[in-house]
Amino acid sequence: MNDLHTWGMVAVIALVTALIRFLPFLIFRGDKKTPKLIEKLGRILPYAIMGMLVVYCLKGISFTDVSGFLPSLIACAVVALLHLWRRNTLISIIAGTLSYMLLVQLVF
Repeated sequence: MNDLHTWGMVAVIALVTALIRFLPFLIFRGDKKTPKLIEKLGRILPYAIMGMLVVYCLKGISFTDVSGFLPSLIACAVVALLHLWRRNTLISIIAGTLSYMLLVQLVF
């Protein structure tokens, strides 16, 4: 692949990425009222995406062995309890990831 082709691909990818990021601000300018559907999606989608991520992360769990499900179960409990206590998504996700990795690498 030559350099011109590579730079062309990078330019197109950058342009599409910028367009996707700026398009909502161009469509829904400050003087226009945001449609009710968009407001409803803004409230519902974060929870739906988090639910899909949980299902995706837990879909490969094997219940045939304790080491197959216990680290995931403990990490999920750490995330849930820490989030209920601190109400900080970033801290909950980091602590859950660290607890899972430590459990898998050092304990199980």
